[in-house]
Amino acid sequence: MIYIDGDRIRALLSPRDAVLALTAALHDGLDPASDPARTAVSSDNGQMLLMPSTGGGRLGVKVVTVADHGSPRVQGVYLLFDATTLAPAALLDGIALTTLRTPAVSVAAVLPYLPEKPRVAVFGTGPQGRGHVETLAAVRELGRVTYLTRRPTEIPGAETVAVGEAPEVLADADVVVCATTARQPLFDSAQLSDDAIVIAVGSHEPGAREVDGALLARAHVIVEDRATAMREAGDVIQAVAESHLTSADLIPIGQPLQRTRPILFKSTGMAWEDLVIATEVHRRATA
Repeated sequence: MIYIDGDRIRALLSPRDAVLALTAALHDGLDPASDPARTAVSSDNGQMLLMPSTGGGRLGVKVVTVADHGSPRVQGVYLLFDATTLAPAALLDGIALTTLRTPAVSVAAVLPYLPEKPRVAVFGTGPQGRGHVETLAAVRELGRVTYLTRRPTEIPGAETVAVGEAPEVLADADVVVCATTARQPLFDSAQLSDDAIVIAVGSHEPGAREVDGALLARAHVIVEDRATAMREAGDVIQAVAESHLTSADLIPIGQPLQRTRPILFKSTGMAWEDLVIATEVHRRATA
């Protein structure tokens, strides 16, 4: 068994290649609905999350801890097994893997609908907010990139403005990324154009949401898996409860659609995504 640290993961697999690996897996028939549900185990100081998957003939599990206090708050590892012998094949840095795969999933979901030189607005200046910009830039030349934040922050190659300027920025945005710990909607979706693409990745909790129900009523809503979204995606669960849409309106990732309105991709993060990326990293590490 080999260990692959974060630096090695990033050296072996670029954001663009991560998007292509996920797209290929879905094209080859991988079914996200085959994943078992994420398991949460409580402890005195936080919780442990278990995310196993056997999609596409592969086998692996991510184990992540979320601490109530201290830093880093989220830590984890990924254990990949040999598909034939079931022997442990690799241990990977779970956080580096997640940081790579989450934006890759988002971009794979909306790639067919991305315009040329999209103008991007981002809520969240952490690894996922920046990672989404990096991954979008790997598949498209970007126009203006604007981070909306409550605290002044300098980010190379991007503008940073106060959240109070959101209406003007959002009206001009082609892509809006929400990568925050917000429990309530970040903005009024009426500010968005009919051509906007919104990516919401900040939560997998039923009680948290980053976008309002009006957006889900107005948009094509893409999810990784309907059942998972109805179990974990607060943005979806609360909008359904408010009668903005039904579970039947949700569009599974990879299913073509005839676009007529805004697009929302709501991600909760699923185990098959980690497995696809871990498998490709391991393949390259042992080639």
